[in-house]
Amino acid sequence: MTLAGDTDFDLVVVGCGGAGLSAAVTYIETAGDEARVAVLERATREDRGGSTRWTMAGLRVDSNFVLDPQWVGRVQEVSKNLADLEFCLAFEREIPNTGEFLRSHGVEVMFREAMQEGMPRTGSPNGGGLAIVDALARYVDEAPNAAIFYETEAIRLSVSDEGRVDGVVVRGPDGLLRTLHAPAVVLACGGFEGNYEMLTQYCGRNAVDLRVLAPGTQFNKGDGIRMATEIGAATSGQFDGMHAELVDIRTDRADAVLNGHNFAIAVNGDAARFYDEGAKNLADSFELIAYEVWKNQDQQAFFIVDEAAMSHQLVSARFDTDIPPAKADNIRDLAAQLGLDPDALEQTVNDFNAACAGNEDREYDPTRLDGKATTGIEPPKSNWANPISHPPYYGFPVAAAICFTYGGLKTDTSARVVSKGGVPIPNLYAAGELVGLFYHEYPAATSVLKALTFGRLAGAHAAAEAHANALA
Repeated sequence: MTLAGDTDFDLVVVGCGGAGLSAAVTYIETAGDEARVAVLERATREDRGGSTRWTMAGLRVDSNFVLDPQWVGRVQEVSKNLADLEFCLAFEREIPNTGEFLRSHGVEVMFREAMQEGMPRTGSPNGGGLAIVDALARYVDEAPNAAIFYETEAIRLSVSDEGRVDGVVVRGPDGLLRTLHAPAVVLACGGFEGNYEMLTQYCGRNAVDLRVLAPGTQFNKGDGIRMATEIGAATSGQFDGMHAELVDIRTDRADAVLNGHNFAIAVNGDAARFYDEGAKNLADSFELIAYEVWKNQDQQAFFIVDEAAMSHQLVSARFDTDIPPAKADNIRDLAAQLGLDPDALEQTVNDFNAACAGNEDREYDPTRLDGKATTGIEPPKSNWANPISHPPYYGFPVAAAICFTYGGLKTDTSARVVSKGGVPIPNLYAAGELVGLFYHEYPAATSVLKALTFGRLAGAHAAAEAHANALA
């Protein structure tokens, strides 16, 4: 099947990540092998899979594939009840079916206990998100009437005079425009995290300084959002909000996240502390400190920690990087290695150590909020406040990297894109990160789950509609 020769399909899916592939696979499984399905991928075959390909794909579920029971309430809490509750509840109900979907396609999910008290239990595919992409793309590749078209971008939706979406205008690797006709279209091509023009428009100045968490993120240009809003689609989610994480700036490794702020002190380019590193557990704070580093600290921060902390296995695991940290026997030499003012960093560490005096009776416990706090210093450190006094000392330079944007299209619980008037736009579906849901904070380890779940629902509903139309 070639892009030049085939223009009539039963389903066109824009995007080849977890959302798009789950939609395509579910449609074929429901409609049968005769179903003609086109999946559009802006990247090459070697880089296919969008952001899903590069992530560890944390899944906020237990071993029975039941969603963390606190998640729906947490989303409502942090969004100040702006998040679509009906959507969240439908997501929760469908999670076990998503687990069965992954298992049926040979994706093994490994489960682990929560690192800290108050954090949810999570799982992840054996092989990360790439395992999901490989399994689902293989199914599409082997389907007799389906194909993935690479280096192909969606330009606009084709719409009938009466308002039904009936295809997608695409630009192939030859640069030419073609219309792929289909009675169902699924948009699953990510948010606008790879579009610095849109990031600047919605998130503000210095958006260009944001790194991307993974190579696949660069292909997410907001096209799905643009195409759907051009024909009157409604939006949802916070358009100036994003999920970002702190990464090691010295490496090009994808998803090079350093989540050690709880057990270190975080200093900025002036070698000054700027954040309460122990205010919340890891799951509830790693996004917030990343946003602070980008928004208010000129994208420059450093984690400073000593041997006493690094010798703790649970703590050292939070500093997982393929580049050895800066290391020195005294703080001044460490500062020099990091490009910080030695006097300033030494003063910051001395002030912090003095503020730890008096909490010696508290047990240091990385597995819970231990109450081991500083006194008389701003900002405080509310938990895990041990003096940095056991050489050697270590330093990690970090900056914020964007994972996905919050704002996107509004859909119903069947993944149908709805209009500004609240009615489904005929034949148009959306799933994944281009569907807006979150406000203020992202309760972690659900992005890939959401993509897979509503991708499945989109494919299933589109196939059911095709069947009903065939009977009619």
